[in-house]
Amino acid sequence: MAHIPESHLDLLDSAVATLATIGPDGGPQLTEVWFLREGDSVALSLNTERQKLKNLEARPQCSLLILDLANPMRYLELRGDAQITPDDDFSLAGQVSDKYGANVRDYDAPGATRVAVRIALTRVHAVDMGG
Repeated sequence: MAHIPESHLDLLDSAVATLATIGPDGGPQLTEVWFLREGDSVALSLNTERQKLKNLEARPQCSLLILDLANPMRYLELRGDAQITPDDDFSLAGQVSDKYGANVRDYDAPGATRVAVRIALTRVHAVDMGG
C-alpha cells in the first residue's frame, strides 16, 4: 500500500477534494466532493443515484486530488481502487454532515441510499512546487 508522507498529511483535513472517475465512454469525470480523514486515508459518502458512484462500480480505479488552497503549488494526489460498502445506518453520512455543517441527506433524491467509499491506495503523489 502506498504511504502519504508526513509533509502532506495536513491536506487530509482540507475542506474539499476533486474525485476523478472513469465515465461510461472511457473519459474522465471530475467532481468536487466532501470527504473525511480516516487516519492516513480518506472516506467519501456518496449517493447511490450519482454518476460518480456508477462509474466507480463499473471501474473502481480513481484519483482524489487535494489542493492546498493556501498554497496552490502544493497538493496531494491519491490513486487507487474504490472499495464500496453500504452505509445503511448513515453513520459515515452523519460524520460528513457534522464536518461540513450540512445534512448530506438533503441532497439525496427520494429513495436514494448512501455508500461509504474508501480508496485502497496504489500510488501517492505529494507535490510541493514552491520549494
